[in-house]
Amino acid sequence: ICCKVRGDLVDALKRLYQKVETFDGVIIETTGLADPAPVVQTFFAETNDGEDSLERMYKLDSVITVTDAKYIIDRLDEEKPEDTDNEAEQQVCFADKIILNKTDLVTDETELANIEKRLRSLNPQAPILRCQHSQISPKELLNIGAFDLERVLEFDPYFLGEFKQPRHDQSVSSLSTKVEGEVNMSLLDNWIRRLLHDDGEALYRYKGIIAVKGMEKKFIFQGVGHFFSGTFGGQWKNTEKRQSAFVFIGKNLSTEMLKAGFEACREMKELRFSIGTNVRANVGTFQLGKVIDQWDSGNAYRIRLRDGKEIFAPVDINEYVRAA
Repeated sequence: ICCKVRGDLVDALKRLYQKVETFDGVIIETTGLADPAPVVQTFFAETNDGEDSLERMYKLDSVITVTDAKYIIDRLDEEKPEDTDNEAEQQVCFADKIILNKTDLVTDETELANIEKRLRSLNPQAPILRCQHSQISPKELLNIGAFDLERVLEFDPYFLGEFKQPRHDQSVSSLSTKVEGEVNMSLLDNWIRRLLHDDGEALYRYKGIIAVKGMEKKFIFQGVGHFFSGTFGGQWKNTEKRQSAFVFIGKNLSTEMLKAGFEACREMKELRFSIGTNVRANVGTFQLGKVIDQWDSGNAYRIRLRDGKEIFAPVDINEYVRAA
């Protein structure tokens, strides 16, 4: 959730409580841009002190903040416009425990120690746990009883006063969209490479699930800045609509450019050459061959050359394959 939906959160938690015997607890995940204060305030700000108040229904166990070892110092040092909050700083300050993730991307132990020192300067009491790929024992996250209201009041004396309104940097925005249809893996790969090269520094977080033409599994990707990872996992069900969904969060994002770039990767038209068609394939020079399959492993064509060698033509354009 984001930090502006307090009313929705209250309603959802009260509805959940009607089924309280079916679960042990509730985990609330905020967006990467959320100020945690309004979310935490939700459990203390109700004027109604009756049995149906959240403070009677739930006990706040802990606030866990996951920090990116590669980028956290950049986020903390980022200059914000006047009268706006630095969300990264707020998230560190409110944490009862800090997970320092992606430590494999910072190979210098001295640098890691300095990162921890910076985090402790903002929040001296929160334990810092190092990890890679977010691999950490659930016992470090659940039922730890770490939330301390007195500590919060030390750095935010007005926490229990008037409900805090988030003050976000308006240059930071997000794009979330769903697109029906499938994409060409080669075009998608080229688009992502160009995007990270040109705008990687401005991309705070991005992730998505993509339907790739010719693949029965979903392409799942995520990343921060220039660091991108993606893999195929999770089978498309026969009853499931093949569509792509992705989210980008960053600074001065051109949402129209992002949408247009992704649209250009979609594979909407019929392939020009059917199986069995003789073609000329580009292997440095154009050589004669025959189309023996379509959409094999995400490639538009699999072609067998005259010498018996088999190659892929990833995209159905003349630069890769032409009529014989």
